[in-house]
Amino acid sequence: MVYDGILIGLIVGLFRGGVRYGLNQFATLQLRGGWIFPLLLLFQFGIFYMQERLSWVASINGYLFAAVYITGLIFLWLNRHHRGFTLIWIGVFLNFIVMAFNGGRMPVSVEASAVLGPYYVDLLREGGAVSKHYMMDASTHLSFLGDIIPLSSPYPRTQVISIGDVVMNVGIFLFIQYMMVNRGKEDVSSAETYQTQ
Repeated sequence: MVYDGILIGLIVGLFRGGVRYGLNQFATLQLRGGWIFPLLLLFQFGIFYMQERLSWVASINGYLFAAVYITGLIFLWLNRHHRGFTLIWIGVFLNFIVMAFNGGRMPVSVEASAVLGPYYVDLLREGGAVSKHYMMDASTHLSFLGDIIPLSSPYPRTQVISIGDVVMNVGIFLFIQYMMVNRGKEDVSSAETYQTQ
């Protein structure tokens, strides 16, 4: 779902006239611990790949995903002075909390997941985790924070998302708009001001 916020933010930013200005702003953007984010993406893709091939990785994937979330939260907190990052942090934290209370996996509503088709629903009902997800049931903790929101046509990508995903993507959208849209004389680099304090 994080890719949706990025894509929508970029498209809206371009329509609002942020082509040259936005690209320049992103080129000068400085993030504290900026190397952490791409490393986390690679690590997460590695988990997805290896858990299908090595049983011991699959058995501890909940702990591995928890480590990814904790590291990501630290990265976001270090950069909270950027517009939208506080909302992104809250969204990631909501997802982390529900996963932490449910063995490191994200609970998914069977009813909501119907939009993904019968194959996915069958995988959930079989009791096995689908990636980092599992079927929501009576024993699920904080189920309202799980994947309970179905998205389908006319939305371009069929998926099931959580409240945390929504909050996170609003933050991503606001950050991209702030970076891409020319605000005239307004200081666009709050990071520089922050670092001089």
